[in-house]
Amino acid sequence: MNVVAIFDIGKTNKKVFLFDESYHIVWEKSVNFEETVDEDGFPCEDIDLLRNWILDRMAEIKQLKDYVLKAINFSTYGASFVYVDENGQPLTPLYNYLKEYPEALKNQFYNNYKGEEKFAVKTASPVLGSLNSGMQIYRLKEEQPELFAQVKYCLHLPQYLSSLFSNEYFTDITSIGCHTNLWNFKKMKYHKWLKKENILDKIAPLHYGKDVVINKEGLAVGAGLHDSSSAMIPYTINFTEPFVLLSTGTWSISLNPFNNKQLTFEELQNDCLCYLQYTERPVKAARLFSGNEHEIQAKRLSEHFKVPFDSFKTVFYDKEIINKLRSENKKQKSIADASTLLKECAFATRHLSDYESYEIAYHQLMMDLVDQQVVSTNLVIHNSPVKKIFVDGGFSKNTIFMNLLAEVYPQMEVYAASMAQASALGAALAIHENWNPNPIQNDLIDLKFYKH
Repeated sequence: MNVVAIFDIGKTNKKVFLFDESYHIVWEKSVNFEETVDEDGFPCEDIDLLRNWILDRMAEIKQLKDYVLKAINFSTYGASFVYVDENGQPLTPLYNYLKEYPEALKNQFYNNYKGEEKFAVKTASPVLGSLNSGMQIYRLKEEQPELFAQVKYCLHLPQYLSSLFSNEYFTDITSIGCHTNLWNFKKMKYHKWLKKENILDKIAPLHYGKDVVINKEGLAVGAGLHDSSSAMIPYTINFTEPFVLLSTGTWSISLNPFNNKQLTFEELQNDCLCYLQYTERPVKAARLFSGNEHEIQAKRLSEHFKVPFDSFKTVFYDKEIINKLRSENKKQKSIADASTLLKECAFATRHLSDYESYEIAYHQLMMDLVDQQVVSTNLVIHNSPVKKIFVDGGFSKNTIFMNLLAEVYPQMEVYAASMAQASALGAALAIHENWNPNPIQNDLIDLKFYKH
């Protein structure tokens, strides 16, 4: 059986899948690693541990008698650089994008390049410190110039992992085109600061998402993709009618590939950004930290009502509870404006003693999260011809979330979408023509329609 191997590397879970030619998962392994620390004692990914695990899994896959490995690709979290020397060896720890960015260095950078507002609009990158991965390069250059001089290439994580098998170094447009401060979206090329700071030579050549390198073992090696962009691929292949994908996990990201209006600074301040698809088309996106908020509030609920943390898994949509809460909320609530709503979930300041049961309080939490979600999603729907909303990830399995969302968008079709491992599947589909002789089927995604 011919297969493609996909390494799907999340911040927490590291997974490897074999997909057959019909894109069914036929083999998989996963692992979680303890983090290590960088030179400042800040937690970060253990790049040696990760590399060795990947090489070990590849050796294991090659021993499997039932499968013929044709190709390999990578989908990983973004905003993370591996700085390699001319032998391809990492020179630094894999710095964590959550690491605080020095205020003075940030100010120095934006002052040099026409200020935060102008720069953010040009690069479609909200000002996010280390989450703007280009700022990590700037920091290394300014703080450790001798080390920086030894850097041959600054590789985003998927391209570093790809280089382990291709022995070639590339940059991929999906990793460059997501809040990195590296790309000028107006001109669709690198921002000129990279040349001014003598960094451009250390960025590897661009490689297209659908292209592969055939290595000396005859294996087709993809250059790797940023996981958020990779997760879009099954949808853009399967659906041509305008849609928004609401991808939910720790972050809920609303992605609209049918809105190519340039971002305004106000949108950037509300956590909107642009991603580039592997086809180089921009996707307007808005982020909300709602999976994280759900976890914080679910802990609070479980402690208050003295129930197990995951009790929410058995709470289902109850229209009567919703109606009752709505009429109570009307009496006491002044509507917050949109940008305030995005910054804080109303549930964080509610008194749990006001609710007589866990079920009722949990319905209120979901109402508050959906209120936030609608504001965030509307930022990317604005002025575009969207007819469908697909929700994937954790909240797609939450009946309260899905029913409330369908109610807010009566003019659209709202679906819970499920497929096995969207970002891994996307990375496999991206290189389809280089390993798979069959046409792509149109039943890769299971849809469940929610009536309003």
